[in-house]
Amino acid sequence: MKVLFISPHFPAEMQRFTRGLAEVGAQVYGVSDVPPGQLPAQVREQLHDYLQVPSLLDEDDATRRIVEAARRIAPDRVECLWEPCVVLAARVREALGVSGMGPQAAIGFRDKPIMKQRVLAAGLRVPRFSRIRTRHEAYVAAEEIGYPVCVKPIAGAGSTDTHRVADAGELGAVLSAVDHLAEINLEEFVEGEEFTYDAICVDGTPVFESVAQYHPRPLESRRFGWISPVQIVIRDPYQPALMPGILLGRQVLRALGMTTGFSHMEWYKRPDGEVVFGEIAARAPGGKLVDQMCWANDIDLYREWARAVCWHSFAATPRRRYHVGALFKRAEGEGRIVRVDGLEELRARLGPALLEAEALPLGQPRHDWRVSRRSDGHVVVRDPDHEACMEMLRFAIKTLRIHASPP
Repeated sequence: MKVLFISPHFPAEMQRFTRGLAEVGAQVYGVSDVPPGQLPAQVREQLHDYLQVPSLLDEDDATRRIVEAARRIAPDRVECLWEPCVVLAARVREALGVSGMGPQAAIGFRDKPIMKQRVLAAGLRVPRFSRIRTRHEAYVAAEEIGYPVCVKPIAGAGSTDTHRVADAGELGAVLSAVDHLAEINLEEFVEGEEFTYDAICVDGTPVFESVAQYHPRPLESRRFGWISPVQIVIRDPYQPALMPGILLGRQVLRALGMTTGFSHMEWYKRPDGEVVFGEIAARAPGGKLVDQMCWANDIDLYREWARAVCWHSFAATPRRRYHVGALFKRAEGEGRIVRVDGLEELRARLGPALLEAEALPLGQPRHDWRVSRRSDGHVVVRDPDHEACMEMLRFAIKTLRIHASPP
């Protein structure tokens, strides 16, 4: 089994997927735009060979170069879990005649207006939306949809360049902030709780499903620097309160033509119980969520994803034993990290329920919380009881303090 894996080292969690491919018996051919010597040692050890291209983000040139090299390899699979290159992988598959998601389906997982059009055509509830190219179009659409609205990139990942807009005055400021984007998606802001629906599919059928909840919603986390974002993978995703989201996720996967691999969807539950589609990507989630799902179920999803894409099987049995919460802690102050308080107290108090507790090393520049959800430190805990898990996270919010100061 020969697998061409685009971006086997970046983002950092890709290194674990590369390891998973090697462990299920694949010959892994890595493709990226960095010299081989810059790949982490463990990634180089797991690759059968490596192709460097000038830029993965120059899609036409990268497609041509990868296809030319891949014809000599004759890969059985072409995979990518880094969102900016999902369509690139689909174009390479199509050119080589390799099975898997093609470009037209991949675009539906990447371009938000096309995505929502296809989901809406399947009869599912989506936020009212409009593709925007000019300021005039934005003001007209916002009035028709009704404030508050949400401004998003057409093909963004995470919450970068995403804004909640309360009125026309705020819209003008936001449009100025995103004027580097040729197009934007402007949509209804759906009030309610925000969840994920994460799945691994084989031939379009989910073989693993998980639900997580954000506290608060990611868009709210980006508004204030003092917020410590939390996300919790819920032990039993099939409980009655969450089943409407699971069913919505399955219908969305069918509507968009999911094939084999990971998907990450976000959905909303309104106060009246209605569930509304948010967006979806044909990739694994970031920000510790895959690790949390592994810990919640006592399985290795990096390996099981690899088994699914290589052999169209899923061998692990999800145990559904724990709620797993992750806290992303932001530093106080600006500049470089000068002091970290509370790590030892966390370890003493939480014991084996504490899975990870880390902070940036002293002297490192603090991260920009506006673009990095993982922030300057993180804590991961698990417990069979949801409230016990949340209480540990609240304790960690109060206890862990990361201090930054200008040099």
